[in-house]
Amino acid sequence: MQLIRKLLPYLFTIIFILFLTGCQPRYGAAAYSVKRVSDGDTIRVVNAKGDEFTVRFACVDAPEIPHSVKERASQSRVDVDQFKWGLQAQQRLQKLIHQGGDRVNLTITDSDRYGRKVSEVRLGDGTLVQEVMAREGLVLVYTPYLKNCPSAAVVERAATQAQAQRRGVWNDAQFVAPWKYRSAKK
Repeated sequence: MQLIRKLLPYLFTIIFILFLTGCQPRYGAAAYSVKRVSDGDTIRVVNAKGDEFTVRFACVDAPEIPHSVKERASQSRVDVDQFKWGLQAQQRLQKLIHQGGDRVNLTITDSDRYGRKVSEVRLGDGTLVQEVMAREGLVLVYTPYLKNCPSAAVVERAATQAQAQRRGVWNDAQFVAPWKYRSAKK
């Protein structure tokens, strides 16, 4: 009991200091600098040590962007539609990343067959990028990547909301899911 009485003033002091300074934000300074937004679900980052690598977003799949001169010149309705949405997704992601100071936090959950890190991506303020992109209808939930997505339920809810409100690709009756588009191109 005597020990408790001796420690009580210290405890009150600590509580008072915490009260004055407030709680620390859940997400601190972003750990990775974004060097490039490759498309709507892939970024290139560098850490504080200078290590650079590619990150593929967990949970989602974005529409494709044209990668070759032939693809850029394609007049195919399916290609034009896919690339239109892919470029919109890429531009929106660039804007989000820029708003976050070109820095992100990663929760890396896996690596894919191309050596990319599969990760949840958050801005410095804690915003889950996959959730924003899904809510705006610019990415689709990609079932094979859900196992690597700690926030799968949040992203699925956002995508369901976008579909119900016909946002983004959900307002385009001609849109083909990216995985079906890639499969048809093989």
